[in-house]
Amino acid sequence: MDRLFDLTGRVALLTGASRGMGLAMATGLAQHGATVVISARKQDQLDAAAEQINATVGARRAHGIACNAGYKDQLAALVGATRQTAGKIDILIGNAGVNPYYGKTSEIPDDAYEKTMQVNVQANLWLAQLVAPDMLQQGRGSMMFTSSIGAFKPSDMLGTYGMSKLALIGLVRNLAAEFGPGGIRCNAICPGLVKTEFARELWDKPEVEQRIRNQIPLRRLGEAEDFAGIAVFLASDASRYMTGQALTVCGGSNMWS
Repeated sequence: MDRLFDLTGRVALLTGASRGMGLAMATGLAQHGATVVISARKQDQLDAAAEQINATVGARRAHGIACNAGYKDQLAALVGATRQTAGKIDILIGNAGVNPYYGKTSEIPDDAYEKTMQVNVQANLWLAQLVAPDMLQQGRGSMMFTSSIGAFKPSDMLGTYGMSKLALIGLVRNLAAEFGPGGIRCNAICPGLVKTEFARELWDKPEVEQRIRNQIPLRRLGEAEDFAGIAVFLASDASRYMTGQALTVCGGSNMWS
């Protein structure tokens, strides 16, 4: 039982991991023994984040490799560099996402729609395709992708973002069905409103934050650190019989009914 959450010797690749939830998840994995390769667009931010992780765990377990997750060739280069730097990939966390448009889905420009779907859905398919050979060869692997509670309801302002996150859950379920026989597990993490830079537009007014808090049973917004544990759980043998699921982490704001 003491090794249930042990990730020693395993290699994790995370996108969207220079700050916020991605950084918290990478730190959690490294604290449990994994070597983590974190990715985002800016190398200087990644270097600082990797240094922060290494200082936290007291060992050199984090490496930063810059990549724009919206481009297939850059993702392929990222996966190749990860193998060279750390070895075969055991754990994948697709956390990078975009929301270039606030407004009605019925009025979204084509370029904003296409960017949303490409980064939030198709890029995660590309990532899965790229890392699956490592996991299939080893007969074991865990993929997880960051969805959202926005997947479960319509929205006047965030409708297309929510659509992309619902499509991502659909992708996860299909990957789980297709890769399951090879020992690969695929799950989605669905955060509620989290106090990160990415979501600042939604919470950065005291009266708005207070109103939202009052609608959440735990009476607080999510923090990036709330997602370290779920990442470790899904990456480790503790969740070895769980696949194809969408795990909602929202302080109780989005209970099933």
